[in-house]
Amino acid sequence: MDPLTFLCLASYEKGHDFLREAKRQGCKVFLITSLSLKDTAQWPRESIDDIFYMPDRDKNWNRNDTLLAVSHLARSQAIDRVVALDDFDLEMAASIREHLRTPGMGETTTRYFRDKLAMRMRAMEEGLRVPEFVHLLNDEKVREFTGRVPPPWVLKPRLMAGAIGIRMAHSEQELKSFDHELGDQRSFYLVERFVPGDVCHVDSIVYENEILFAAPSQYGYPPLDVSHRGGIFTTRLLERGSPDAQALLAQNQRVRTAMGLLRGVSHTEFIKGDDGKLYFLETAARVGGAHIAELVEAATGLNLWAEWAKIEIAGGKLPYTPPQPRDDYAALLVSLAKQEYPDTSAYADPEIVWRMQKRHHVGLIVKSAIRERVAELLAEYVERVKKDFATVAPPRARPAD
Repeated sequence: MDPLTFLCLASYEKGHDFLREAKRQGCKVFLITSLSLKDTAQWPRESIDDIFYMPDRDKNWNRNDTLLAVSHLARSQAIDRVVALDDFDLEMAASIREHLRTPGMGETTTRYFRDKLAMRMRAMEEGLRVPEFVHLLNDEKVREFTGRVPPPWVLKPRLMAGAIGIRMAHSEQELKSFDHELGDQRSFYLVERFVPGDVCHVDSIVYENEILFAAPSQYGYPPLDVSHRGGIFTTRLLERGSPDAQALLAQNQRVRTAMGLLRGVSHTEFIKGDDGKLYFLETAARVGGAHIAELVEAATGLNLWAEWAKIEIAGGKLPYTPPQPRDDYAALLVSLAKQEYPDTSAYADPEIVWRMQKRHHVGLIVKSAIRERVAELLAEYVERVKKDFATVAPPRARPAD
């Protein structure tokens, strides 16, 4: 088979290991990214045949200009795969695939992995348990919802990622204030019942409709709370074979079936409510953010970015099997830091396998074959980081670069 040509889209800097693996497998790799990243991003240029920059405003590219630019490139380069390396590039990648008629997820299926309203409606249609919600569109339906469902409510942008742009409304008056502030943008939001509980995630590898690998984990301090109140972001792998892990894996399979992911990777979030029930929150056809890929690799040895590249190359025409995963446990901790370059040398336990290198941030991953040791270290480090480094920043309306 002739080497494939990949066109990768990344409005934010991520996916280095995907690019490296695609090039290592002999592919030609082109990257389209944001012009605002030209002088700051540290792309693995040895793995990229050429980089093209799109003018951007808040990382948004003009759709028509992008299609024209890609079409011009396609005059001299036969593009075999179009890959979005970030959530915010999924729709653009789908549009390019539709325009060029290249294989991969089209615009309709992409909506289930990008639009929080679409994925909730789809999940509900397929019998999955979701928190009660209403589209912030029809006044009468919103009134019916707020009259039936007690506050607090969660106001969520349909097309953002993770906890970005989410706000809590504790009264009808507060919700009306948010609604008024949104103006004509209100239809791009939904309102959801707040479900207290533990937020979990499952990170998966899917090939030809089959989940070949899945790692269930649980956040410590919920991401929404970290975004709104500050705090230290943590997550750790759950005990293998435990009732919670088994329940998450079963629900993750139902989500894959409902959303129709044929092949690739996924990051899916659930909440185990205080009522003991599992609720579907959201899913994404991408590698989980916030260094979750590094967490999974530390525990299992599988690099989700690299495996994704192998899947795209196989493309349903060649066999694909992920490496046999290890059965270690790992935990991740990330916090904003008041120091510009935090010194974590005093954190010297041999279980530390990764340290974050980013201004005004501190981050660690610990790994052990013993789950209890991971939990012990995580609890200790959370308290130490609070004293040594931690600070807070206002909630983000947009992702950070």
